[in-house]
Amino acid sequence: MPTMLERDDNGNEYEVGEWVRFGLRLGVTTALHPFEYSKVLIQIGFEPIAAVPGRTLFGKPTLILPNVFQYAAHIKHVDGFFGCFRGLSAKILGNLLSAHYSEIVADQLGLESYKNPDSKHKNKNEGSVSQENDAEQLDEQFKIQLRRNLVVHTAGVVISQPFHVISIRMMAQFVGREKVYSGLWQSIKEIWSQDGLFGFFAGFIPRLLCDLGCLIISSSATYLASRYIIREQEGRVYFSTISQFVASSMFYPYHVVSTCMIVNGSRLKAGNFPNMEPYRDWRDCYAKLRASGDHKRGNSLFFRYASRPSKLSSSNDSFAPYPTLKIY
Repeated sequence: MPTMLERDDNGNEYEVGEWVRFGLRLGVTTALHPFEYSKVLIQIGFEPIAAVPGRTLFGKPTLILPNVFQYAAHIKHVDGFFGCFRGLSAKILGNLLSAHYSEIVADQLGLESYKNPDSKHKNKNEGSVSQENDAEQLDEQFKIQLRRNLVVHTAGVVISQPFHVISIRMMAQFVGREKVYSGLWQSIKEIWSQDGLFGFFAGFIPRLLCDLGCLIISSSATYLASRYIIREQEGRVYFSTISQFVASSMFYPYHVVSTCMIVNGSRLKAGNFPNMEPYRDWRDCYAKLRASGDHKRGNSLFFRYASRPSKLSSSNDSFAPYPTLKIY
C-alpha cells in the first residue's frame, strides 16, 4: 500500500496510507453527493422550483432561485432519500480507478514525486535553510511536481471519464423521469449502442482543459508567491488553497460546458430540444452559453438569482409534474 509521510504536533513523522486518505475522501464525496447532484441539474439548466421575489445583497429587487439545500430537498421529496445518491456508484468507481492507475502511469513514465532533501537531516532545533537553498529547492520542486501532476491529472481524467459520463447521465434522468441509465452495465450498453466508443468521452476536452488549467495556474501562482513573496511554510499552504479556489472559479465555465456536452444529444429529454439546444461541439456550446450568460450557472450555490425564464422549468409540458415544496 502506498504511503505518505505526515507530521504530528511534536514534529515526528509517521506514515499515512494512501488508501486511508482515499477512504476519507470517499466518505466526504458520499456525504456531499446530493449537493453535487443538485449542481449538475443546475448546470444543465433545470429549475423545477419557481423563483420567488426577493432582493440581492445590495438591496436590488430580483427573483431568487432555490439554493443548493432547497434543491437537494426537492430531489429527496421526489425520489426519496436514496434517490439523492443517484450516479454515486459510477462516480466512486471512476474515482477509485483514477486514483490508483493514474499514479501507476506516472511511476511507469519515471516521474517520481519531489522529496525534500532537508526533511531527513533537519531536526526541530535547526533553523530554516538559507534563502538560496530554499529558492533552488522551490525551483526543483515546481518542475518535478508539475510534470508529474500533469501526467497524473491527464491520466486520471482519461480513466475516469467513461464513469463520469455514466454518472452525469444517471443524474440527468431526473429531468425527464427516464430509467435508461439504471445500472452500470445497462448504461455501458446504452452508450455503446447509441454513441459508440466516443460516447464514453463526451465532454472530455473541456473537462481536461478545466482540470489542467486549474493545475497550471494554481501551481504557478503558488510557486511565484513562494519564490519571491512568502517565506513561511504555513503562509505558502494558505496561499496554495486560495490560488486553487481562484483558478477553479476562472475555469468553471468549462466545467459547465463539459456537463452539458455529456448530456447533449443523448436519448435523455434533458439533452434534446426544446430543453437543450443542439451543439455542434464543445466550442459551440461554450459560445452559446456565454452569449446567453449561462456559462457560470451553478457557480453560486447559496445566492442564486434568475435573469430569465429557464428552458427547463417545471412548467414545461414535456415533463411529469413535480410536487411543490412549501417549506424548506
